[in-house]
Amino acid sequence: MLMRRSALVMSMSTVLARPARAANSFQNFVAGVYAEAAADGIRHAVLDAAFAGVAPNQSVIDKDRKQVEFTMTWAQYRALVISDKRIADGRAAVARNRALFSQVENYFHVASSVIAGIWGLESSFGVQTGNYKVIEALATLAWEGRRAAFFRGELMAALRILNNGDIAPGSMTGSYAGAMGQPQFMPSSFLRLAVDFDGDGRRDIWNSKADVLGSIANFLARSGWRAGEAWGQAVRVPAGTVAAGRDVRRPLSEWARQGIVPAAGRWAAPGEMQAALIAPDGAGGETFLVFNNFTAIRRYNPSDFYAMAVGLIGDWVMT
Repeated sequence: MLMRRSALVMSMSTVLARPARAANSFQNFVAGVYAEAAADGIRHAVLDAAFAGVAPNQSVIDKDRKQVEFTMTWAQYRALVISDKRIADGRAAVARNRALFSQVENYFHVASSVIAGIWGLESSFGVQTGNYKVIEALATLAWEGRRAAFFRGELMAALRILNNGDIAPGSMTGSYAGAMGQPQFMPSSFLRLAVDFDGDGRRDIWNSKADVLGSIANFLARSGWRAGEAWGQAVRVPAGTVAAGRDVRRPLSEWARQGIVPAAGRWAAPGEMQAALIAPDGAGGETFLVFNNFTAIRRYNPSDFYAMAVGLIGDWVMT
């Protein structure tokens, strides 16, 4: 093992674009991760392949440092992520995979619409999955980033995925922060929740649509999704109605007695269903009644905007 670690550190000498001190620091960091992973049972051949050519990625560092506070209104976010093209692409993707959606829904008891909504929002139905090398991105952030302990844990999880043989190192790509494949799972989420729905012995969320849709469904099922229930719906409210937020729940029938009505069509749930009233842009903006399944979507991404967008995209691509 000492010979392998020495060889690794020597190979890291190719990091010439960084100042020598920084390059040495990264080499030492990677050598430490290598030793920890080997002690945890990760095969040496896997580690050699995973870290071959790995260097600090300045683009990853720049993106991490340039994150800005989220200041969009719901109307702005909605216009950005729910476009006519995304809905059209989603309808086409669902049509091509309708039988698979049915199989996944029947197995996990999660609505095809919400699976499609997450698939569409995370990767535009598999088109935009990120082209960063996950090991390099996570190693960079664990070495230099703001949340070193978190990203080191995700790096170790990514190495376990490689050790399991689910994906080859060169094919393990994702976002600058290490979110992987079409569902954009972090490695730790992959280990807990990704599934081999096509039965080929690998959990391939990069290329297998069966594994992609099955993994999204498994995530939601494990997050409390209730079969046969809606996530929420847009409503119209009388002037002066106060939206107390997602934590204040009342029976749908009580909201209806206050004069709240569906913005279109009929109620999406029975009168006894517990619901919360949210108005993300305040009085005069779009308003929703949301149900338990809204909370399940938020476990995928803890944002009201995200959960509403997933619900709307899913509803529209299935029509």
